[in-house]
Amino acid sequence: MSGTRVIKKYPNRRLYDTEQSRYITLSDIRKLVMRGSAFQVVDSNSSEDLTRAILLQIMLEEESGGQPLFSAKMLAQIIRFYGGTMQGMFARYLEQSLSLFTQRQSQFPNLLSKDPLHPMTELAQHNIKIWADVQQNFLRAAGFADPKAKDE
Repeated sequence: MSGTRVIKKYPNRRLYDTEQSRYITLSDIRKLVMRGSAFQVVDSNSSEDLTRAILLQIMLEEESGGQPLFSAKMLAQIIRFYGGTMQGMFARYLEQSLSLFTQRQSQFPNLLSKDPLHPMTELAQHNIKIWADVQQNFLRAAGFADPKAKDE
């Protein structure tokens, strides 16, 4: 079966994989994520998309055990963006940064063996460019002049 795999969540909190016709666990969904499989978790009654909630639940489990990815300070900073004017732009910035990091991740072993600072410097420069673009879009949307435009 091609396309997006559908996982149904039942009121008893059980998850049912419609492709494999069997109940699965959060651990099984984590494996789908790690393989890069496309899936969607839906409520069995309302068909509401629950994918984000399930992914957040998996992240919470990951953060609770072993070595966490996010520090308390970082989580507090992320929470401060909720409801603010920069929420959408911050989300796009994070998504683009993670996409770039993922693309570069496969190249790191080769790049690091030659010059370990170069790929990290390049990644940082690209992130700075993304952030500058986000700020310019925000300023334009807020009605402020482009700081690079010349006074006429």
